[in-house]
Amino acid sequence: SSKKRRNLMTKIIAILNQKGGVGKTTIATNLGVGLLRNGKKVLLVDSDPQGSLRDWNEANEGKVINVVGLDRETIAKDIEGVKQGYDFVIIDGAPQSSKLAGSAIKAADLVIIPVTPSPYDVWACADLVEIIKARQEVTEGNPLCYFLISRTRKGTNLSNEVKTALADYTIPILDSMTTHREVYAKTATDGLTVFHDSKAVEAINEITALYNEILTILN
Repeated sequence: SSKKRRNLMTKIIAILNQKGGVGKTTIATNLGVGLLRNGKKVLLVDSDPQGSLRDWNEANEGKVINVVGLDRETIAKDIEGVKQGYDFVIIDGAPQSSKLAGSAIKAADLVIIPVTPSPYDVWACADLVEIIKARQEVTEGNPLCYFLISRTRKGTNLSNEVKTALADYTIPILDSMTTHREVYAKTATDGLTVFHDSKAVEAINEITALYNEILTILN
């Protein structure tokens, strides 16, 4: 029964990268809505003082999914007060701040690091990976951590090159990836996700593959 109890516990997923422009908020919103449509109770946490996730939430008048802002270094403690009743809490990470990242890592069961197919992105991960590995040493491997290749471009070999470059970090890479598609930005403008556009079949399939892979990892 302890295993069953553990399965009922809220799972916290942090989407982190100290570099901006890698698609963190897009992944958080689409993943969250995908899980919601899959019958899960989901809370999105905006940990970025710039508040992109809160702006997105305002654009849909708060009608799509529950969003709270926790953009302070006490996020690990603060999440305890808001996570009750949710299956998943997804933290949209703040760029630049290693203190905010450290607190999100402390709170998380799973950290996803989105990386675009660019050498700058690969190099920019070094500090974050160090913080995560230091945490894992203290807590016997928690949180779990995976790279997600984000905004890859069709018909290029870049994503394979990035996989090779990321191998040095010895952190696994998710099989699922997201592609650079206009529909992600277009739906975000209205505070929506690709699930709200019935023509966005390929993007919906990408996010569905992503949440299925995450569910498998967390089980």
